[in-house]
Amino acid sequence: MTVFSVLDVVPVPEGQTPAHALRRALDLAQHVERWGYRRYWVAEHHNMEGIASAATAVVIGYLAGGTKTIRVGSGGIMLPNHSPMVIAEQFGTLESLYPGRIDLGLGRAPGTDQQTLVALRRDPAAAEHFPQDVVELQELLGPLQPRQRVQAVPGTNLNVPVWILGSSLFGAQLAAILGLPYGFASHFAPDALMQALKLYRDNYQPSARNPKSYAMIGVNVVVADTDAEARRLFTSMQQRYADIFRGTRGQLKPPIDDIESYWSPSEKAQAQRMLACSLVGSVDTVRRDLAALVARTGADELMVSSAIYDHAARLRSYELFATLQD
Repeated sequence: MTVFSVLDVVPVPEGQTPAHALRRALDLAQHVERWGYRRYWVAEHHNMEGIASAATAVVIGYLAGGTKTIRVGSGGIMLPNHSPMVIAEQFGTLESLYPGRIDLGLGRAPGTDQQTLVALRRDPAAAEHFPQDVVELQELLGPLQPRQRVQAVPGTNLNVPVWILGSSLFGAQLAAILGLPYGFASHFAPDALMQALKLYRDNYQPSARNPKSYAMIGVNVVVADTDAEARRLFTSMQQRYADIFRGTRGQLKPPIDDIESYWSPSEKAQAQRMLACSLVGSVDTVRRDLAALVARTGADELMVSSAIYDHAARLRSYELFATLQD
């Protein structure tokens, strides 16, 4: 059985505010909880007008407080932006408030540009210490050791589940060595997907908590009553990627009837490459493409990202997709 979960960057639709986006995120979390999705993760990004999840731990607390059973977590926390101690305390607090429902997905990218990284007061070289920081964070969330003078309170011995996230072979190798579950960001960087999954599985070293490998993949999903309507809704995401190549990162734009009139041939080629791991269409179309994707990757879990401008259409997409769970 392939598990379905949700990745939400909390997109801010054009003409609205982060407050609107955050309230809609909670509404979506409440709906997908009822539809049987396992997790609801939010991602750390900074200095992006169209994304409202910068204070990731705060958003997780808001979502967990408004839901009852769904696991809530980070997809991910960009660990080089923080000290392991601070993250252990933050997620130890979340686990204390919502026991058994918190996940800690970790990435080593900054989640922003270099100028903003300076504003975060972080050293760009901090990413080089990512493996050591992951181990330190695990220790802070694990049992108190003899002669240990520094501990996370809360955090110690709460054993919040840790995931390694990435879009390259580095994360796959690290997750395998540490015996951790692994999530690949194929929803925007699919090129190394199959190579990373093979590397992870072939080199996996079982750990006490994770005796078997467990691979999650990101996938963009837009489901509607017809193929044509789903393709139209998907143009909001296509416009976003074209804008990224133009150096403009604004709010999420409404769908348009003709995407070909919006992007250039080079922008189209780049966007299609980055969005190659996308399921777009009616239920029947997506069912077919989903089966092919799962057969090709053997993914244990799909982390579904759906940046759809209209909230009702976004809810409908997740509801329709939920019917395809095994």
